[in-house]
Amino acid sequence: MAADFPAWTKVAPRLVDVAAGRAPADLVIRGGRWVNVHSGEVVEHTDIAVAAGRFAYCGPDASHTIGEATELVEAQGRYLVPGLCDAHMHVESGMVTVTEFVRAVVPHGTTSMFVDPHEIANVLGLFGVKLMHDEALAAPINVFLQVPSCVPSAPGLEHAGAELGPEEVAEAISWPGVIGLGEVMNFPGVAAGDAKMLGEILVAAGAGKVIGGHYASPDLGTPFHAYVAGGPADDHEGTRLEDAVARVRQGMKAMLRLGSAWYDVAAQVKAVTEKGLDSRHFLLCTDDCHSGTLVEEGHMDRVVRHAIAQGLKPVTAIQMATLNTAEHFGLERELGSVTPGRRADLLLVSDLPSLAIDAVYGRGRFLAANGELVAEIAPFAYPAETKGTVKLGRELSATDFAVPAPEGETPVRVRVVGVIENQAPTRALQRELGVRNGRLEADLAQDVAHLALVERHRGTGKVQNAFVSGFGYDRPCAIASTVAHDSHQMIVVGTDRADMAAAANRLGEIGGGVVVMSAGKELALVELPIAGLLSEERAEVVADKTWRLGEAIRACGCRLNNAFMQHSLLALVVIPELRISDEGLIDVTRFQKTELFV
Repeated sequence: MAADFPAWTKVAPRLVDVAAGRAPADLVIRGGRWVNVHSGEVVEHTDIAVAAGRFAYCGPDASHTIGEATELVEAQGRYLVPGLCDAHMHVESGMVTVTEFVRAVVPHGTTSMFVDPHEIANVLGLFGVKLMHDEALAAPINVFLQVPSCVPSAPGLEHAGAELGPEEVAEAISWPGVIGLGEVMNFPGVAAGDAKMLGEILVAAGAGKVIGGHYASPDLGTPFHAYVAGGPADDHEGTRLEDAVARVRQGMKAMLRLGSAWYDVAAQVKAVTEKGLDSRHFLLCTDDCHSGTLVEEGHMDRVVRHAIAQGLKPVTAIQMATLNTAEHFGLERELGSVTPGRRADLLLVSDLPSLAIDAVYGRGRFLAANGELVAEIAPFAYPAETKGTVKLGRELSATDFAVPAPEGETPVRVRVVGVIENQAPTRALQRELGVRNGRLEADLAQDVAHLALVERHRGTGKVQNAFVSGFGYDRPCAIASTVAHDSHQMIVVGTDRADMAAAANRLGEIGGGVVVMSAGKELALVELPIAGLLSEERAEVVADKTWRLGEAIRACGCRLNNAFMQHSLLALVVIPELRISDEGLIDVTRFQKTELFV
């Protein structure tokens, strides 16, 4: 929320005068169909009057609010829809800054974002979170931050570039743009009564903030109940119908997500469409969207359209992306509906089921029309200290990515990380691999590629090696990325160890990003100099580069939807079943290290 946007208490007298006809409105939109998310209906022949960036009057005739300087807009029967809210998301997944993310999503109707900046926190600590917070305050829409709760996400199983604890949470929780505590990913820690995790939760709860959840386990028994008792108020990690039902029954808000690679709405929304659960306890979110999705497909408008296609009534789907979210974060008097006193975040929509957005207003300001941004948004400059964060310590070679075979064994049975298309969880697989010159080899026939994690925060030169299945690479290649949720070490996947070394060294040379190498040739590159996570370029430029990245990955034989998003989660040691960290292979069903060899 912008630091200079006036509180309702400052402008209430003017809003009253405008509604009563004693003062003119700044803006009047006439003749619309009012999508009223409080009553769940569409009200015909409605006028909207706006003053001081807030709604002053919503009713059948606003002529009494029109003065000589009042701007008039004819709705011509179009729908008056509240600006959309993303209930849980990570700006860093777009590989752009907050400002560029806002530029990309405003034309798609997003006017409120609830952001957990734990990606930049894992690299730059509280310093990076504060930078993102300050940038968010300058945005022309509502960008609220949640203080990252798990940095690192799984202490003892990984090492990130920074650590945050109760003291850091206590410092940040009072910042003006902070709305809550970010997703509590260490669900075993909460269930076990871990002092650090409960300490952070109690600090946030004591400040009256919302506790974000992240229970990434299919076990809905005692651990789940213990986790809920620990305070998290919502959860976006459900993938099944029973997940949504269990969360709502326990008093949590079920956040249904549709990101670039996470398709978790269809299965869970059946809790509303088939089981008849109260839709007011369900929220929509994206979690992770890369810039290509934002520019080409949309943001929260894409999620709402998808939810409608799953059988929700349009007004219900819109409720789940507006009022439900506002109420959950205690902001129902500020946003989430087109009603008096709220911030004038409004969409003019020509067709409700397809959510065809003709115009976007944020706080009464005209921001976008027909999918194009019309407002000027000032850039935000990140300081030099945010760059140069990729420290390899030495030049890597092909032998760094080799796995010596056990003496006298061939073939060798190993544990393999199994990618699941369009979902965040992985499978713990086992495969038999051949040996050549004393080293285990990738097996293209079995769809098994090399997987490596390169330590990049402290320059230790350490490399952990394993194997992964599911990408379908069928020729010599390697993909390396310094975007590796959540520790953001460097992840390298490949079928050729020389290409893997070349890819890793290339990212060390440019200070972070994503690169595809094949037979010694660079096929695609996305430069991410800020913390190895964010570009300094416009969202459209980054979207074009990520498109080229996708094409290069496909040229290497991969046919997964959004393979890079799957790649970036291979080190996420808080989502089952099997991951890699700088400590080695991690069994996330038991939250402990495991051996590569079976």
